[in-house]
Amino acid sequence: MAARQADVVLVGGGVMSATLGMMLRQLDPSLDIVMVERLDHVAHESTDGWNNAGTGHAGYCELNYTPETEDGDVAIDRALKINAQFEVSLQLWSYLVEQGMLPDPETFINRTPHQSFVWGEKDVAFLKRRYERLSAHHLFRDMEYTESPEELEQWMPLVVKHRDPMQRVAATRIRHGADVDFGSLTRSMVKHLESQPNFELMLSSPVHYIDQRDNGRWKVRVRNQKTGELTKLEAGFVFLGAGGGALPMLQKSGIEEARGYGGFPVSGQWLVCRKPEIVEQHHSKVYGKAPIGAPPMSVPHLDTRIINGEPALLFGPFAGFTTRFLKKGSIFDLLGSVKPTNLRPMLSVSKSNMDLTRYLIGEVFQSHGDRVASLRNFFPDAREDDWELKMAGQRVQIIKQVDGGGGKLEFGTEIVAAKDGTLAALLGASPGASTAANAMLTVLERCFPESLKTAEWQERLKTLIPSYGQSLVNDEELLTKVRERTLSTLKLT
Repeated sequence: MAARQADVVLVGGGVMSATLGMMLRQLDPSLDIVMVERLDHVAHESTDGWNNAGTGHAGYCELNYTPETEDGDVAIDRALKINAQFEVSLQLWSYLVEQGMLPDPETFINRTPHQSFVWGEKDVAFLKRRYERLSAHHLFRDMEYTESPEELEQWMPLVVKHRDPMQRVAATRIRHGADVDFGSLTRSMVKHLESQPNFELMLSSPVHYIDQRDNGRWKVRVRNQKTGELTKLEAGFVFLGAGGGALPMLQKSGIEEARGYGGFPVSGQWLVCRKPEIVEQHHSKVYGKAPIGAPPMSVPHLDTRIINGEPALLFGPFAGFTTRFLKKGSIFDLLGSVKPTNLRPMLSVSKSNMDLTRYLIGEVFQSHGDRVASLRNFFPDAREDDWELKMAGQRVQIIKQVDGGGGKLEFGTEIVAAKDGTLAALLGASPGASTAANAMLTVLERCFPESLKTAEWQERLKTLIPSYGQSLVNDEELLTKVRERTLSTLKLT
């Protein structure tokens, strides 16, 4: 059977692959692109609305992006970087809405204030210092701070109602924050791609073989789980954007750059409330401080969510240990990922992260009452009967080899690319989907360097993302211009 020839194979039907597909389609409409997805729908794993926080991670409210330093100051560099990256995503989505490639923005993004809330003298002092540092920068100039009970009652009524009046509390707010339904966004992008020539979507088709030919092209074999039909693909470029499934495929590729990488899977759960009389009283995302030892994905937050057009409140996430790399994966995923090239880094990480291990075990054995008790830190009047437990998505944190052969647990996202630029993979978790556009720019820069040098690609990229090639962190005038357009186009004002 002759192989189906393609220019690009996108593995995984999530937000990363869809974003790269949309960008490549605009940059070179002649490219023949094939997307393969192991499930029978796209965007049903990490990208699905219920499988992530939908925060549109912008650094506005996530306190773990601004750690306290040893001298009592607050480090803001990571928050600035993540905020600028989210602005890149907003620019791309704005362009796609303007061109009619995405539907009305309210189908996938809605204005939802981003707020941080803390209690106790120490954490109030931290939040105030964080506000002072961030609000002095143009990216965060719209941030507000209050300790006023009257203002807090307006900002987050559920959170402060019936709270101990003697407890010192404080909050910050960015009004133009967003709730993003990444599942709906991705399905809309894939729907547009399907309407274009030179694009094929293959569902229920997991990859079970990947290898590079002597001529540099990649052989990819997928088998339809419903019909049993085997399809052989051959492509000049392969992107592994399959969430937790990316690491095993990266290892199968055999590229040198994959050596030393491992994965640490973490599961998640939400408490969800759909009762209108409660949901209508809270319209914001309120983030607190994470418990000691908790992974970044476990920063507690009480969120307004609008998923597939339906409003709800969500609290969590509650983390847990799992050996699966995907929500619908195998219990043998973790064991199967252990290779001679990453065994030492993985053993090193397991020894040095006992706090995390103890935290995850504790989370697993919590009762419904225990979880609601945690919720009452944010919603004092919460009742157990009003909330149900719902599974969130799987996350695979990166284990990376360091000098000396040991390992380090990374909590971000990372692009791993072959030196010849023919294959790239995205590994890691938060901030993930929110920074998809910026991450895919990195893929373009590393894997399509010659095309990127052309005047045609440069011009088209500037159309897609007007700030491309410039720094939103350093250029206040550019940020003002860009943000005015995106907030208006996406109806976030």
